[in-house]
Amino acid sequence: MRIFDPHIHMTSRTTDDYRAMHASGVRALVEPAFWLGQPRTSPSSFTDYFDALLGWEPYRAAQFGISHHCTIGLNPKEANDPRCTPVLDLLPRYLAKDGVVAVGEIGYDTVTDAEEHAFAVQLSLAVEFGLPALVHTPHRDKAGGTSRSLAVIRESGIDPGFVVLDHLNEVTVREVRDSGCWMGFSIYPDTKMTPDRMVAILKEHGTERILVNSAADWGHSDPLLTRATGDAMLAAGFDEDDVDRVLWRNPVAFYAQSGRLGLDGYTDEQAAGLYAGNSIARGGN
Repeated sequence: MRIFDPHIHMTSRTTDDYRAMHASGVRALVEPAFWLGQPRTSPSSFTDYFDALLGWEPYRAAQFGISHHCTIGLNPKEANDPRCTPVLDLLPRYLAKDGVVAVGEIGYDTVTDAEEHAFAVQLSLAVEFGLPALVHTPHRDKAGGTSRSLAVIRESGIDPGFVVLDHLNEVTVREVRDSGCWMGFSIYPDTKMTPDRMVAILKEHGTERILVNSAADWGHSDPLLTRATGDAMLAAGFDEDDVDRVLWRNPVAFYAQSGRLGLDGYTDEQAAGLYAGNSIARGGN
């Protein structure tokens, strides 16, 4: 089973996670720009973070045979903080870089005017740079937030086939499916989807335009739940081709629209070397 996790926050994970992910079949991933868990206090903290997503983290992933890409954006939670909003002016510098395969995570957290402004600006940047957009749907009033997200997406003029709305559930999947956008589902303990619930959605709605991710981060999460979903699909009667479509070919098709998807990652020689003079081996040179 080959797996492409299209939404996972590896900055928050350990090298043991990378090792276990590779053993379970993960060979590629996308890491969306995310919030820290506590407030960032200036745009400069974002630039260091974005640089790490484009440099150190791909190097770290390469040690375990995994191709790492990222999305760059001002996340909706921090769009409400005036100390962070100048990041919008910095984004073009990063959206031009090769390792960036989408604008994201963008969208709504609590559905404020500040979030909507940042959302619209970043959808415009996605159109300008010819990049897909990864849209976060809110965890509170998900149905209302998803409908409002779709309205802003329509107003932006972006091709719906260039947009994935993530963290969907049984309540929101049909509206997104009918919009022409891609449907993203996070298999995440307690607060999002389970493998069995995901299988039920796949039985009802099919396997096209569906992305399944772990969304693993610094919270109670599990980077192996993509594999668990593939196993659950097989147990429910889906065949290996169905699993490969959902866990590999779909995310490849979506992010390949950026023109920047490279699944070879670092060469063996690069992975064995240093990044900016540093190694992941503690105490090494």
